[in-house]
Amino acid sequence: MSQLSHDYRTAKLSPTDRAMLDYAVKLTREPQAMSPSDVETLRSAGFDDTAILDIAQVTAYFAFVNRLADGLGVELEPYWGEDEP
Repeated sequence: MSQLSHDYRTAKLSPTDRAMLDYAVKLTREPQAMSPSDVETLRSAGFDDTAILDIAQVTAYFAFVNRLADGLGVELEPYWGEDEP
């Protein structure tokens, strides 16, 4: 779990999980660069339209909550693994 919390790209993941995380990272960091091919990559990895919508919604929700907290100066509680050395 430590590898996953620090850098998922170094963690031992299934191709399906890696595709999902690649999509979420791209949507978070470069939303303007998203294209239909990103959705097709998820479909090729085995996700149906409902699952793809869920991935996009969860990713967007976390971005929203983090920006809201940052904008209001709210201190968030540490999440699992954050207090590990």
